[in-house]
Amino acid sequence: MSTLTESAPGYRRARTLPLRVEAVRQLKRRRTMVMGAVLAAMPLVVVTAYALGGTPGPDDSTGTSLMQTATSSGVNFAAACLFLTAGFLLVVPFALFCGDTVASEAGWSSLRYLLAMPVPRARLLWSKLVVALGLALAAMLLVPLVGLVVGTLAYGWGPLQLPTGGGLPAGEAAWRLTIVFGYVFVSQLVTAGLAFWLSTKTDAPLGAVGGAVGLTILGNILDAVTALGDWRDVLPAHWQYAWVDALQPNPEWGGMIQGSALSVTYALVLFALAFRGFARKDIVS
Repeated sequence: MSTLTESAPGYRRARTLPLRVEAVRQLKRRRTMVMGAVLAAMPLVVVTAYALGGTPGPDDSTGTSLMQTATSSGVNFAAACLFLTAGFLLVVPFALFCGDTVASEAGWSSLRYLLAMPVPRARLLWSKLVVALGLALAAMLLVPLVGLVVGTLAYGWGPLQLPTGGGLPAGEAAWRLTIVFGYVFVSQLVTAGLAFWLSTKTDAPLGAVGGAVGLTILGNILDAVTALGDWRDVLPAHWQYAWVDALQPNPEWGGMIQGSALSVTYALVLFALAFRGFARKDIVS
């Protein structure tokens, strides 16, 4: 950026591409509305499935045990919806919002005009990343909130029934579910980092989104290969359900701490690669 531009009257680097402007632009896009509608409809699909098929039978797996308690109360149903979506469906909004944000501008040939306004490259990426993560967080929040409303209407209000037996009063249940929600968000940061980095490397939004989803699925597949042994501990997918330990009479935090540390480390590296690569990239579109 030229010195002449920087010294222009009224010009402030920090005031270019305000978060509010970027948020409004992204909220008005059709893909944002469609993604929100899909996630909001998911609890309705699940409650319909329970109405048609009944409650699952006994099983020793943690996931099925959690699903067995889904019809105990609205709180349990919200937790079950979060469990159902954490493995794959919640990957999509993080990949979509973070992978589409820069690549779509390049695909529309508007990226160079944004930088010519002039918006500093780091400022542009920062605004887009914050808004993308905010949209992903809001989309993710739809699942437990709609699940809580739908579950309460269908099964009534009550304490959180734990898969291992017993229950938690409303105050303690809210605290536990807040921790669970925060952990799921942190665990999805790896997908967000992958998508955002790929978004700065390509002009094809579908390539960035699809690449992030594909690599996330690959991580899940590798985690299922038990022959890898302790090598699976370095895979973020290995810890994605560690939050179930918080829904125990005496919660265990070790798995969540390891999973959070691993996810944040991967995400920071990927975000740093995105900023570093974009700062040196020749923008031609």
